[in-house]
Parts: sequence; structure tokens; C-alpha cells
Amino acid sequence: MTSSQGSGGPWSDLDRPPLNATSLRRALVLPGGLWTSLDVVATTGSTNSDLAARAGELPEGAVLVAEEQTHGRGRLDRTWSAPARSGLFLSVLLKPGVPAERWGWLPLLTGVAAASGLGRAAGVDLSLKWPNDLLVSVGGEERKTGGILAERAGPDGVVIGLGINVTLREDELRVPTAGSLLLADAISTDRDTLLRAVLRSLAQWYGDWIQAGGDPEASGLQAAYTAGCATLGRRVRADLPGERVLEGEAIALDDDGRLVVATEGGGTEAVGAGDIVHVRATA
Repeated sequence: MTSSQGSGGPWSDLDRPPLNATSLRRALVLPGGLWTSLDVVATTGSTNSDLAARAGELPEGAVLVAEEQTHGRGRLDRTWSAPARSGLFLSVLLKPGVPAERWGWLPLLTGVAAASGLGRAAGVDLSLKWPNDLLVSVGGEERKTGGILAERAGPDGVVIGLGINVTLREDELRVPTAGSLLLADAISTDRDTLLRAVLRSLAQWYGDWIQAGGDPEASGLQAAYTAGCATLGRRVRADLPGERVLEGEAIALDDDGRLVVATEGGGTEAVGAGDIVHVRATA
């Protein structure tokens, strides 16, 4: 399905206008700023794959946005698809000059940045499901409206993909647990405004984190993620490789961004995003 199906379709071009690439570049690609280029393409398979393929020739701060992704990917190669121009589908290239063991914080940093940027621009409260989901409330129910995927790109680069459902209606959602900013009663669904807010917020958080040498505590990142994380304080069931299951209460994030779970026996166990097959809240 595309966002425009002629005059008889449920959506017209006016309902889902294209992004204004020239205006976005003027607002975001600034001397001395993080973002060094911004390209908008009509359609592609995966912005992460496209940007990763060019990571060696591009400077840090390259941004690639697609009006439509046909093979968008999430963690564990899960698929992500949506009607054209119904959301924000983008990837950014970062080359963090901080110890590589701290790079695991980048998807969490992106979540904090996106939630704060969208919260201001869309007037919607977003929460974070560890390790890579953005949640909104639709009719009192938590629903996933965004996902994050970070991938190594060459020896010194990381490509971070971000997909956000903006104007999807109930009948366009592929699963009942999905949501959108529109369904969460956003005060604005203008994608140019939302994209500017997300990228400005990401540049600010990333700059603070780099300035702190990637230290999540000194940069305020650890505290911000903890404050906005809907997973903490809940009983969770984590499916791990080898059919191992971990159950208990999610109580904290450690200094490496791992989820600390208090187990039934009174101990604790920290699990990293790379170890998780699935994590879900339980009653």
C-alpha cells in the first residue's frame, strides 16, 4: 500500500505530503554541527544497509531518510514496513571516538533523544522499552510506535536506524501491539517538524555523551534512560539463546547498558541486548 492511491484512496497526497529535503538541509546541516549531509529518497530496501555500504566514503553525520522502506529491519532481522510517507524512516552514520565498549549505549541514547524530541514536537509522552523500542499510550494501552537498530559499519562507524510510525491508522497496523503518534493524539504529525526535533535532540545527546568520553553517568544518559524506561520496575520474562528463560523483576541498568534482573532466588543477573531474543513484561 502507498500513501496515495488516487482520488478514491483512503489517503491523498495532502494527507501525507513528502518531506522537504531542501528545508531540512537548511535547518540541520550547519557549519560545526554534527549533521554533514541529509538525503531523502523516495523508496529503498533499508536505509541502514544503504548507509552502511557507504560508511567508508562518508564523514560522520551523514543522514539518509526514505519516504518508504520495502525491507526495513529491526533487531534479529525482524521486518518493519509501513505505507509510504506514513512515518519517519531514517539512518545516521556516527563515528564515535570513545572506547568501543561504550558503543552499546548508542541505541539507548537514540531512544532517549527520540523520545525527548518527539515529546516536545508532537506533544506525546513516549516511554522506552529496553533495549530498542519507543512506546506510546493508545486508549490507555502501551503500544510500540518506534524501533531502533544499531549496526557496526567498518572499523570506526556505527549506523543507527530509526523507524517511527507517525500517521498510521488502526487498520494500517500490522499487529495489534503497534501504535502511531496519530493514534496517541499527537498535536502535530508534520514529519518535517518531527524529523528536525529528533535530529536536533540526537545531536545534543550525542555531543554530551562524546564530551563525557562515552560515560553514561557523567553525560546524564544513564539517569535519563532509567527515568523514561517502562521496563524497569516490572516483572519480565527474557528469552535467551539456547532456549534459556530468565524471569524476575527488572530493577536497573548497569554501566554497560545491560538490564539487571532480580531473580527468584534472590540474586541478580545482567543481560545485554545482544543476548536477548525477546523480553516481555509479565503479570
